[in-house]
Amino acid sequence: MIDEIIFVRHGRTSYNLVHRLQGQIDVPLDIVGQWQVDQTGLELAKRYYWAKVSSIVRTPDLLAQPGAQAAEQSDIEEYRKAPASKRVMKVYSSDLFRAAQTAHAFADILGLPVTLDKRLRERSFGQWEGMTRPEIKDMDEVAYRSWRAHTGGEAKYGVESRTDVGKRGAEAVLELMQEHAEDETPTTLMLVSHGSYIAATVETLLGMDPEIDELGNIPNAFWSTLKPHAKADGGYTWKLAEFNCGPTIAYETDWLNGPAQLRNPDMPEMMPLPVTEQV
Repeated sequence: MIDEIIFVRHGRTSYNLVHRLQGQIDVPLDIVGQWQVDQTGLELAKRYYWAKVSSIVRTPDLLAQPGAQAAEQSDIEEYRKAPASKRVMKVYSSDLFRAAQTAHAFADILGLPVTLDKRLRERSFGQWEGMTRPEIKDMDEVAYRSWRAHTGGEAKYGVESRTDVGKRGAEAVLELMQEHAEDETPTTLMLVSHGSYIAATVETLLGMDPEIDELGNIPNAFWSTLKPHAKADGGYTWKLAEFNCGPTIAYETDWLNGPAQLRNPDMPEMMPLPVTEQV
């Protein structure tokens, strides 16, 4: 049974750098994005180290063994008897490459497989995908202002509504929970996805209106945690245990732009969007 869900946003891309709408365009992480997900992966791997023990118990071939001349072999029973083996972690990722890269930055450390799942894809931005906000405004200022005012003008260009994104995301979460319902082992589910998708999904599960976007922007490679509680009628209540958490280094350095040694001379500086412009 799944009793904990962690949502992780992918790291920075070249589109994020210049605030170009990605939607479902497949764009890889840039050098700073890879650094971001490595930092987050390390931080979460420390927190969830138990998942490595659990993975070894379920896949004993992962336990490294010395040569035949060694005094003794690694003891799988140590792992089986450890309390850490009593939980399971499952890692799912959007099938877009930037999300898969982010998932592997965590999962590979702990020897966990990553399952790619199209249900976790980002909000579709229709004809606006690949465009910047100034470009959208130049195309159709009325639709642009309606989008920013949350009055639906973006629908004219095939942009998926936040309500539909949230519904799609919530359905995916509930389907995944149902898929693992027969397993009595307590399970942590990690879902690696995208900013608009995560915010709208969490808002929907919590009973908020995704169109209002009460939770706001999610930084690259930050995570949030939901705890489901089963109800007698078969549904769930949800507790937001964490929201917009990052690794310690994210609060000690320029998280948007990474350390100086990663920035080449041609790379522009990433500036945060004004709150009124965040999606």
